[in-house]
Amino acid sequence: MKLKRIGSVVRTAQGLAVVRAPDETHPDIGTSVIDENLDSVGRVVDVFGPVDRPYIAVSPDSDVQLPLLLGSIVYAR
Repeated sequence: MKLKRIGSVVRTAQGLAVVRAPDETHPDIGTSVIDENLDSVGRVVDVFGPVDRPYIAVSPDSDVQLPLLLGSIVYAR
C-alpha cells in the first residue's frame, strides 16, 4: 500500500476537515484519507481554491473528532 501525503488539516468548517495541499497535486474526490497512525479519517468530498496549492475538503468518518485533527498531517490511501 502506497501512501501519499495530501497535506495538513488547517481548519474545520461545516462538519468537514479542510486540508491545505503542499503543491498542485491532490487526490480524487472519493479517495480514502488516513492519519499518520493509518487510522481512517474520512473521504475527499471537494477540492477548491488556488490551483497551485488547493484546499481539500474531507468528510470525516462518524467516529472522528474534528477538533483533534487540527494541525495533523493526513494521507491518501
